[in-house]
Amino acid sequence: MLERSIIQASGFLLVYLSLIEGFTLKMGLLKVGVPQNWDKSKKNLRYIRKAGVRQFISTYNRVKDFKGDELLWGDEIEYGIFKLDHQNKKVRLCLQGKEIMDELNRKEQENHQMTEGCNFVPEYGAWMVEATPKRPYTGYTNDLLRVERNMRLRRKRMLTVLGDDVIAPTVSTFPLLGAMKDDGTVPPSKVGGPVTQSDYISDAIINQHPRFGTLTANIRQRRGEKVNIRVPLFRDENTPEFMGLKLPAGGVDGCCGSDSQQLWRYGKGDYSQEKYGKDYVVVGCSTSSTDEAVFKDGMREDDMPTLQKWLVDVQCEGCKGLFYRSSPGQIIPDADWPRNGDIVVGSEISNVPGWIRLQNGYYLPMKSDDGKIQFLHRVSTRATPSNPEMKRIGSSTPLFRTNGDNIAALLEGYKETATLVAQAPAVESEQTKENVRAAIHMDAMAFGMGCCCLQITFQCKDVDESRFLFDQLAVLAPVMMALTASTPLLRGRIADTDARWGIISESVDDRTLSERGRNDPNGPQEELAGKGKNRIYKSRYDCVSTYIYQGAVFPGNETIPRGGLANRVLNMYNDIPVPIDEESYKLLREAGIDPALSQHVAHLFIRDPLVVFDGAVEEVDDEVQTEHWESIQSTNWQSVRWKPPPPRNSPNDPHIGWRTEFRSMEIQLTDFENAAFTAFTVLLTRVILTFDLNLYIPLSRVDANMQRAHSRNASAKGKFFFRRHLAPLEEGDDGYGVKYTSMFSRAVNGETNGESVQKANGDEVDEEGVSRQRREAPFAPGSDEENSYEEMTMTEIMTGKGDYFPGLIPLVNAYLDHIHCDKITRARVDLYLDFIEKRATGELVTPATWMRNFVRTHPDYKGDSVVSDEIAYDLLQTCTDIGLGKLHVPELLGNIKIDLVTAEGAYEVKLESKRAQNDHVLGLLARYKRRDSFARGRQS
Repeated sequence: MLERSIIQASGFLLVYLSLIEGFTLKMGLLKVGVPQNWDKSKKNLRYIRKAGVRQFISTYNRVKDFKGDELLWGDEIEYGIFKLDHQNKKVRLCLQGKEIMDELNRKEQENHQMTEGCNFVPEYGAWMVEATPKRPYTGYTNDLLRVERNMRLRRKRMLTVLGDDVIAPTVSTFPLLGAMKDDGTVPPSKVGGPVTQSDYISDAIINQHPRFGTLTANIRQRRGEKVNIRVPLFRDENTPEFMGLKLPAGGVDGCCGSDSQQLWRYGKGDYSQEKYGKDYVVVGCSTSSTDEAVFKDGMREDDMPTLQKWLVDVQCEGCKGLFYRSSPGQIIPDADWPRNGDIVVGSEISNVPGWIRLQNGYYLPMKSDDGKIQFLHRVSTRATPSNPEMKRIGSSTPLFRTNGDNIAALLEGYKETATLVAQAPAVESEQTKENVRAAIHMDAMAFGMGCCCLQITFQCKDVDESRFLFDQLAVLAPVMMALTASTPLLRGRIADTDARWGIISESVDDRTLSERGRNDPNGPQEELAGKGKNRIYKSRYDCVSTYIYQGAVFPGNETIPRGGLANRVLNMYNDIPVPIDEESYKLLREAGIDPALSQHVAHLFIRDPLVVFDGAVEEVDDEVQTEHWESIQSTNWQSVRWKPPPPRNSPNDPHIGWRTEFRSMEIQLTDFENAAFTAFTVLLTRVILTFDLNLYIPLSRVDANMQRAHSRNASAKGKFFFRRHLAPLEEGDDGYGVKYTSMFSRAVNGETNGESVQKANGDEVDEEGVSRQRREAPFAPGSDEENSYEEMTMTEIMTGKGDYFPGLIPLVNAYLDHIHCDKITRARVDLYLDFIEKRATGELVTPATWMRNFVRTHPDYKGDSVVSDEIAYDLLQTCTDIGLGKLHVPELLGNIKIDLVTAEGAYEVKLESKRAQNDHVLGLLARYKRRDSFARGRQS
């Protein structure tokens, strides 16, 4: 039995040893070659964009039928490397990342026989190294225990190559980056350079691989100016920037008071910079459930309008509705067309007046060809359809029933909304003036891409599962970022935010002035995507902009006529604009790719490739290679990334399936914390799939959550939009008509026996093992969808609310019971869940809160929001000691004690049998000459 187990383990190792390469995707493929400068690259941008779409279509058709893959997954952790100067109490960037990485990988090769190993890869900064497990984790419970062991192994092995006074703590940022002028690195480097043209950092801190410098320079050149990062500065008692600035009453709680969160609307600050300059930023407040913003010049202050709703009302004899169009002017004679009384959701097409593009991928005209008959009427975003048929096929989780608004009432609702918009003040109010805050200004990509984080990639069963998980994880991304927040210190100052995401978003924002909604004297630029003039609402590093799971009407549903009705069931959760490349979208649809996925891919291709290599443009074979697809895909850094299987270049290459990458979590100080959040996220994906949960909320609320997640102490004090009912509501009768109750309320009320439970339609599964509930999850509701979600605290999201929302942690516990998790694994996972619950309730603080408190209570702190050399030196030493288990901090970890991490045992020691030289043996024996037994042996 033991021999057979060894053989099986060896076989597993051989098959999966190289798989981890498929689970790590850097900012691009680090190929060998000569990158083109921006002016030369521009001549090839259009070809690469078109070829990238062709490559995706070819890849998709090749791998779309991959099914039955097992769960494989991996994590990525990034380390910053720093040099301590004990005499002067200073800490600096250690620009030896490549040398350290090369030595680590050399040792991995020497110890390749070990079952457990690590993989070290380059990162953006010359002071950074990324590490992953050498082989992926599997879908078995005991691999949940591997995570922390492997993270500790990576930390151990890092210790074996660090020089004297060099440390590598797992911190999100170097707190003094950009604050030390020419004294910021070891070896020394001079601020500025042709790549960044920065006023704060040196080009020398960028990884010397030519891709990274080219990426940095091309972002700046495409944008037409240096990147502009402005983060709200924390206001302490003596912070000089706030002296004389008109502020609301109160202490240091920001501009919003104690009942709401201060919101940094990252990526949307051009207006405030034009008015106040680079040292100030306008912030918002989460004062209402919709985070309403002040209107300026017809545009919301947050510069992110929602999509419009349109009532279908074709007033002509015998007219019952409209045919869909696959593109403007191209009618689709489909029996499934929107009828009078339906409400459709979409956005007007700026370059094709009179048309709207819907969220199901089709188009509709607003008027007849002669302009005499109005087909579509814009209505309130709260309006619901008056077509009875559409009401019956809506969401299976209504909270309130629609009131049956008729067409006249819907149109009247729009008139009221239009009046409100028209009367919105175009001038700044007193309240807005109070929302001007001093800012920490940064001007280079390194400030963002120099942040370290924790990411997880999952291999899914098939393409359908990967798309469904993409959508569900997109909802979780802001929540998990807030729970792991660890980025409160930037450019030598204390920030009034806790997370890194917006910093990175602004650090790689290559949008032109026109794309950012400003006047652009240099536009249009013919070579750029959309000629560089089409409005783009987000940086290429941001939250997802569209859900991608198509769903389907479940076969055999008697209440829904067969025949393609899914075309009419619009995805109401995609309620933010999704700019697309229309040409790419047309190619994708013509290739048979469904509207939801076509929209996602066409949205990626509104961006330009940022690095083009000589000899790798038209020379790339679109049928078998994916280089141009990856050049776009890998530089769209969204909160979740959907990853098709890569091509196999030889029959011996491992099979890699459809993957989904979760990218929002912040790095933690200890391997215990990082492992806890990794295991928790993996278990949440299993809970969602096994219990068939539905986390969908409108994407506008996901974006709002991401803004809230940046707020100071958001995890303990903030609120987030979350779905009230994760499973279908059950219909009953309370004597006054239909009543809907949560399935989970039965567990709370003790009604869990089979006799009292009527089998729900959602329990039915199709031939793929997918339930009706999952297929219908993304469909538009028949009643007010805004009632399906509400604001919840982190405690409520994690532990439950009322009898209708069980909480994510109880759901994970229920899942572990369901699979009969083994006791050893369960004991460790229980520690993880207990820790996460205490973090969620505020009993334990986030790393961001602890770091801010550390700085503010340091003897060298002057109450001025400045992180001095001595403070940074002590902070990073303390962070290192916490990670190595040398120092226990109860407010971070409670009663969890971290076992000491040392270089001892980092690699296995072989029982060597090669003959040793006599002189060497005698030298070894001399160490023991004072032992009595050895001395007696000599005397005799």
